[in-house]
Amino acid sequence: MNTLIRNASVVNEGKIFVADVLILNDRIEKIVSEIDMKLKAGYQEINAEGLYLIPGVIDDQVHFREPGLTHKGDISSESKAAVAGGITSFMDMPNTIPNTLTLELLEEKYSIASQKSLANYSFFMGINKNNIEEALKTDTENVCGITDDGLYFNNDEGILANYPDFLEKLFSRTNTLVALHCEDDNIIKRNTEIYWKKYGDNIPFNCHPLIRNEEACLRATERVLCIAGKHNNRLHLLHISTLAEANLFNNKISIRDKRITAEACVHHLWFSDKDYEKMGSKIKWNPSIKTEADKNGLLQSLLDNKLDIIATDHAPHTIEEKAGNYFQSLSGCPLVQHALPVMLELYHQGKISIEKLVEKTSHHVVEIYRIKERGYIREGYYADLVLLDINNQWEVTTQNLLYKCKWSPLSGQIFKSRITHTFVNGNLVYENGNITGDIKGKRLKFEKIR
Repeated sequence: MNTLIRNASVVNEGKIFVADVLILNDRIEKIVSEIDMKLKAGYQEINAEGLYLIPGVIDDQVHFREPGLTHKGDISSESKAAVAGGITSFMDMPNTIPNTLTLELLEEKYSIASQKSLANYSFFMGINKNNIEEALKTDTENVCGITDDGLYFNNDEGILANYPDFLEKLFSRTNTLVALHCEDDNIIKRNTEIYWKKYGDNIPFNCHPLIRNEEACLRATERVLCIAGKHNNRLHLLHISTLAEANLFNNKISIRDKRITAEACVHHLWFSDKDYEKMGSKIKWNPSIKTEADKNGLLQSLLDNKLDIIATDHAPHTIEEKAGNYFQSLSGCPLVQHALPVMLELYHQGKISIEKLVEKTSHHVVEIYRIKERGYIREGYYADLVLLDINNQWEVTTQNLLYKCKWSPLSGQIFKSRITHTFVNGNLVYENGNITGDIKGKRLKFEKIR
């Protein structure tokens, strides 16, 4: 169905202006102050007076768990949660079962998504010690990049950031974007031993940021940046969690010209180490949530353009998998349904503008990954759009969760802003608390040269 959105406060490319927006099929047909037309059959009209219209959020780091781990979540359930949270496109990580380490397995995930995902989608090709030749064949126009996130480099040990010789070989040969998780395994092992000797298996969860500490993140990030700098390839650093790391990045280059980029995740901008006492395992992520100074510093680094985008690292586990002692509780939590409301809460607190929020969740994601025809409200672009009521309070409850795991670290949180409508490729898929459509999203496409 074609749609005319009237009187919306459009947020796009650093400006806010009131306009009518006409969606024709899957594209934005017209954006003008007033569209004078009589609607024909097959059209709907939405009065968006008092609402903000933003480009759909593009989340470059999710774990939707399919195939192999679908008791936690699947592409159908988590894409529904995503569009309810204003996320219209996602990029999924390779730590499914089996790990996505061949092009054949990669295409199988795309096939599943084409049948199940309400949101647009892309999938990272995984890389480890044994599949570099396969990973280097990745099609840069049809795949977002290659990554080690959620994988082990060598059987059940280590991540790429701890193997500089391999990184030298990879960076010297790849022509696609490489996204990496940076923590130093040796430092983490040393710290774990210290706290295990003190507490045994029952290490308090507030020790998590002392085990996976600033030093572990900073040393690994410095190592990776040094190697990448020699080769000038496209490197993206996932989930930066410390101010010390953020200060390593350059904000003197335009986003389009950066060869090395980095992101902050919503949980690192919302929680701090003060929250472990109350939340315990429910905020156990890797990298860990750290200090209040890190939380505030990461947000300032986004505002200063040292950090480029905001992601979720959505990683659902069942509530049983989050239970138990420090070693038994799995790291990762569900977040796609609530990431945008969290960031809008920071807007209400005067910490970020809506224009900057759109830049960090849509515009800059497009520029980093070179995504075609998305991430902006422009005539001719795909109509991936979200309407926001920023003065419509609601509470996160079990009843309104769409995650398959049916829990959230934000349960009980009252948000001031509400997503009212989500369009994916011009299709209204979410409206006022309800999934309204079943037309599937599209595979993201990318520019060939990155």
